Order: sequence, then C-alpha cells, then structure tokens
Amino acid sequence: MPIPSIDFTVILPILILSCAALFVLLLDLFLSAERRGLNAYVSLAGVAAAAAATSLQIGRSGTTLEGMAVLDGFGLAFEWLLLGIAALSVLFSIPYVQQHNLNRGEYYVLMLFVTAGGMVMATSNDLITIFLGYELLSLSLYVLAAFARERAASGEAGMKYLLLGGFASAFLLYGIALTFGTTGTTNLTMIAAFFDKTPIAGNALPLIGLALLLIGFGFKIAAAPFHAWAPDVYEGAPTSVTAFMSSAAKVAGFAALARVLFVAFPSPALRLDWGNALAALAILTMTVGNIAALLQNNIKRLLAYSGIAHAGYILIALVTGTAQGLEAALFYLLAYTFMNLGAWSVVIALGRTGEERLDLSDFAGLSMRHPRLAAVMTLFLLSLAGIPPTAGLMGKWLIFSAAIQQNLIPLAVIGVLNSVVSLAYYLRVISLMYTRPADASFSLSPVARPLTVAIVVAAIGTLALGLLPAPVLQWVQIVRF
Repeated sequence: MPIPSIDFTVILPILILSCAALFVLLLDLFLSAERRGLNAYVSLAGVAAAAAATSLQIGRSGTTLEGMAVLDGFGLAFEWLLLGIAALSVLFSIPYVQQHNLNRGEYYVLMLFVTAGGMVMATSNDLITIFLGYELLSLSLYVLAAFARERAASGEAGMKYLLLGGFASAFLLYGIALTFGTTGTTNLTMIAAFFDKTPIAGNALPLIGLALLLIGFGFKIAAAPFHAWAPDVYEGAPTSVTAFMSSAAKVAGFAALARVLFVAFPSPALRLDWGNALAALAILTMTVGNIAALLQNNIKRLLAYSGIAHAGYILIALVTGTAQGLEAALFYLLAYTFMNLGAWSVVIALGRTGEERLDLSDFAGLSMRHPRLAAVMTLFLLSLAGIPPTAGLMGKWLIFSAAIQQNLIPLAVIGVLNSVVSLAYYLRVISLMYTRPADASFSLSPVARPLTVAIVVAAIGTLALGLLPAPVLQWVQIVRF
C-alpha cells in the first residue's frame, strides 16, 4: 500500500497548538497548586507560536493529506481569528479560574484543543476532516461547560450541551453520509465537480443531505430553531468558558459552513436552494434572538440571545453567495469577537472570589463605582447595537450593503429593523449603569492585570475597526478558496 506524502507545513499551526496542549497537560503533573498559573502563560506561548507559523504561510497555497487539508487565504484568515480568540480568552481566564478554584491545567488544554478543532474545520477540504474538527471542538466544549464540578448548574450545562450536541453531530454525520451516497466522495472540490456534471432535477437525496448539514452547522452557530441549548448552557457554564464558547464555536461553525456551501455546493440550482434556506434561518434567528433578549434579567442569558441574533446577521452575508458577502462575514466575525469578548470580560470583572454577579441589577450605578468599566461596557454594548463610531456599525453596513447589491432588499430591511429592536436591551444595561444608584453593599474587587489587558485590547479593536476599517478591509480580501 503506497504511503501518501504529507506536507506538514500546511497544517503546522494546528500541530503546534496540539503539541502545546499536550505539553501543558504533562507540565501540570509537575506543578504545585501555587504554580499552576504557569499553565496559562505556556498556553499563551503556544498560541503565539501557532500565530507565528500562520504568518509564515501568508501568500502560500497547497494541500496535504490527499487533499483533505488545504492552505488558502480563507483558512489563514480564520486561523488568525481563532488564535486571537484563544489569546484573549486565556487572558481573562487567568483571574477567573483563580477566584473560582478552577485553576487546573486541563482547563487550558481543553481551550487549546477547542481552538485546534476550529482550525481543522476552517482548513478542511473534506467532509470527514470537517467532522473530526467539529467533534474535537465539541467534545472539549462539553467538558469545559461542566468544568466547575462543585456547581450543579455547570454539570447541568455540560449534560445539556452533550445531549443536544450529540443529536447535532448525528444530523451532520447523516448529511455527510447522504452526500457521499449521492456523489461517491466526501472531498468538497470533487462534490462540486459532480454537481457540475450531473443534473439533480427530481433527485431529493442531495437536498436532504444538504439540509442535514445545515442543521448540524446551525446548532454550532446557535441559529434558530437550533438555538435552544445556548441560553441554558451559557448561564450554567463558568463565565470564562461561556465567553470563549460564544466566540470560538460561532467562528468555527461559520468557517466550516461557508467552506462547505461555497466550495462543495456552488452550482446555481443548489445555491438557490441553500440561499433560500439560509435567508429563512437568518430572519428567524435575528427575530427570535432579539425578542427573547428583551425579556432577560440575567446578563449571561441576555448576551446569549444577543449572540443568536448576531448569528442571523452573519447568515445574511452568506445568503448573498458572493465574495463580497464572504468578506463582510469575516469582518463582522472579527468585530463580533472584540465587542463580544469585551462585554464578557466586563461581566467577569464584576465578580469576586467565589461569587458571580449576573443579574442586570448588579450593573446599577457602575458608572459611580468604576467609571472606566462602565465606559468600556457602554462601548461594547453600543457596538453590538451597531452605533457609530464602532466596529458593529461598520460590520452591519458591510453585510447589509452586500445584501442590497444582490437585490436582497427585504432581507436587509428586516436586518435593520432587528438592529433597532436590539437597541432596547443594550440601552437598558447602559441606563442601569448611569441612571440608577449603586448598591452600598456592592464592592468591586480590583481588576486583575491580565483581565485589564483583555478589556483594553477588545476596546481598542472595537474602536479601531469602526474608525479605521481600511486596513482590515484590505486584509479580509485575502478570503479566497
């Protein structure tokens, strides 16, 4: 049997990150409880090494593992994004895991494996490797959601995520099976070649397979009606895990979904079918997320439904089926990373040792107790709402412009109306911070330096993408398959 040649440089960032995770796992065995903070900085070094390897791949292209993994601009862009999410998440996790007695090496190991799984999904050119990355990411997140073993809510969150995630994985795998049964291959490029040569009129099998694939990815990005797990899991999981999950899983899910749709199913007939399906999902996701968020009194549930709504906006970009829409989706995911992780970082900063403050009333008078935290939280919330001069406005403008250019005017109008609705619950939190008196018994702990760094980086990114978007707009143009 011939042994295939493997170009390890194509998957070098993933290999580095995986080796870093294994090294942290071994290192933790030799560290005392007082020195376990070293795991976080070793993890950051691993992320930095993977980022350096990714930067060396700029301008290159190629495939390996018999075409199952690919090096292209699309994969590089999402690798950078996932590594950035991992770096910020490690930073705000450092004080959190210490305050809540979760400072164990496995925490960072799982975080690195989630990132590696997302990178596999972004760089795969085969449904089988996409599924492997999907499972690596999912299984690690199931454990992270239940990582606070002493808390019943955390165990419940992990169990809910595991059970519903298992169903989603089954849908995805069944969709892969039906696609393979139709085309005789799981390679995305070869699937596209099959549909170019073979008419599908009267054949429902590929459409059923595509629908099942959309369900599997819809769960990962928390698109309605596959979103029911998100509020409960976000609420029960440790807040640092929730923050990481809310960005990493969404970015990885959209990376895989975009590659599958744009590479494997680009034929006009299929594009019309999945475009209509995504449009319906986008409308439902935006509407359900924003209306449900209006009713929340818990900040974790509010941000969970907010994330669902934002998934709907990004789906609009994919509905266009154009390179412009793909670039808008990447820009929006980058903007969402900064403003979303920034908001979660402030939520973490409000807590103290062994205690989290998650009720909206806990934000009352924050401008008087900690004006800088209130100011950056206002920035992140206004950006999530799409108010100038923030990254959120620029991201939504790009998405809605791409939709209008493809004559998807009703879809763009519904997106704008949903953005207006979202103002109500974001302004509600801002109003609490600036117009309500502070609880005299509420004392804030000093914000740890790593958490401060994460908040500052997120704030700078949120403002820079709104005020000076040109360099990033040039960067997102590398998104090519």
